[in-house]
Amino acid sequence: MPPPTKTLLSVGESNGRPTTLVLGAGMAGLAAARTLTDAGYAVTILEARDRIGGRIWTNRTLDGLALDLGASWIHGTDHPALPTLARRYNATTVMTDYDRHTVYDSNGRLLDDDELEEMEEAFAELLEELQEWGEEQEDDLSLQRALDQFLQGESLTAEERRQLNYAINTTLEHEFAADAAQLSLWYFDEGEEIEGDDVIFPNGYDQLTSGLATGLDVRLGQVVQRVAYGADGVEVTTAQGTFTADYALVTLPLGVLQSGDIDFAPPLPPAKQEAIGRLGMGLLNKLYLRFPEVFWEEESHLLGYMAAEKGQWGEWLNLYALLGEPVLLGFNAGSYGRQLETLSDEQIIASAMQVLRTIYGADIPNPTSHLITRWATDPFARGSYSYLAPHATPADRTTLAEPIDEVLFFAGEATWADAPATVHGAYLSGLHAAELIQNT
Repeated sequence: MPPPTKTLLSVGESNGRPTTLVLGAGMAGLAAARTLTDAGYAVTILEARDRIGGRIWTNRTLDGLALDLGASWIHGTDHPALPTLARRYNATTVMTDYDRHTVYDSNGRLLDDDELEEMEEAFAELLEELQEWGEEQEDDLSLQRALDQFLQGESLTAEERRQLNYAINTTLEHEFAADAAQLSLWYFDEGEEIEGDDVIFPNGYDQLTSGLATGLDVRLGQVVQRVAYGADGVEVTTAQGTFTADYALVTLPLGVLQSGDIDFAPPLPPAKQEAIGRLGMGLLNKLYLRFPEVFWEEESHLLGYMAAEKGQWGEWLNLYALLGEPVLLGFNAGSYGRQLETLSDEQIIASAMQVLRTIYGADIPNPTSHLITRWATDPFARGSYSYLAPHATPADRTTLAEPIDEVLFFAGEATWADAPATVHGAYLSGLHAAELIQNT
């Protein structure tokens, strides 16, 4: 096999403009590339996939519906960044109303409003007390271990335990994409909460990424193998060739950085490697089921289920209420989400239908079509989004974001301490990295 060709982004080819390689065409990479290109830089994006967007992935194969397999929401519309971007590209949004929430117990019994309110208030009080208790501890530990210690001696009934597990799973584990046993007690709720509505895109989140990518130099199918950097700039090797530039911006997901699939030469500084090791890469998988008709509550936005075993099909988004289509979206996070990835599509659907038939009866119809994600085994993601594990701190995100030798820069949701694990954070991190490069 002949050696890979060397493709140079040289000063001559760039007409004297500074040259930058952006690794990854997700939101962070596209935001940075758009900013730098508009500022006059010669920018090339190297993307491993055959599409742009990264963990923003809108699929239209299910009867033409625009269904987001990765990111779904703008979490908090009061910050102008993403709403402004949505308006720029004429992307309409629809609000999710979390108060329109229906919950069933493990036997399929509907909880009344008083029961639901009492459960939510009790969990909020418990969480507040737990965090106060955690502040008194000398060492960080997992959220689950802290709960077990805090509740030691409490005699919870089986129903109370199921309620607690349901609240933990749908309130915390889904949000942070990890089991309570994986989350830091001290920092699990990191970041600044953005006020405003949570909204989805009925025509797909990819309207934003496609808009940003217009006119950019994006090379698809470029799986990065090696990143060499030094005083003379950077050299990035893929299976297709070697690219050189003045600067490189690494926006690859935390899971990819943790995998060791990319050889950095010289190796990343010890502090950065340690930060990468301490941070956690979470998992939130999705199952879309399209049915011939609606058999569930038409007006409810969220449908909850208190499984006998924590984490199993605990929450569904009702897309009929949001989009007018008979589609349910089920979520599974953490270890149960990973377990499902080992099953076939048919086995996953059967597991979901068992829950739906427990709630709505044995005579409900089978789905006519489906979509399933497997983000943990995706080699270009290795998970969904990042979280803080025990003994990790927000400072690890700052360390991950720090440039090296003014030639190698970093961005992505895992690097943005104010709004990690969000598209909002990824976008702002890309803008920030572009500013750093321009100021170099």
